[in-house]
Amino acid sequence: MAPAQQDAGEEKWILRLYVAGQTPKSVAAFANLKRICEEHLEGMYQIEVVDLVVNPALARNDQILALPTLVRRLPPPMKKIIGDLSNTERVLVGLDIRPLP
Repeated sequence: MAPAQQDAGEEKWILRLYVAGQTPKSVAAFANLKRICEEHLEGMYQIEVVDLVVNPALARNDQILALPTLVRRLPPPMKKIIGDLSNTERVLVGLDIRPLP
């Protein structure tokens, strides 16, 4: 069972999106993430956007090697998804919202 389904009333999702400025890929990644969260995690999520152009040292903690990268910080375990998050199915599986087909 996916973590979001286990404790739907209490589960808190903390997602961190690493980007590099306001590039089209960064803007698309945020828009895709926001849409997916509203559709599948409504009221249970928090998105932090970290712009590595402004704060490059923040990439070190999560070992970010490519951008944009989404990091699921909570619930554990930590997960990473690289890209503009346009493939909704891949994002849902990657975040453990939906099991592997």
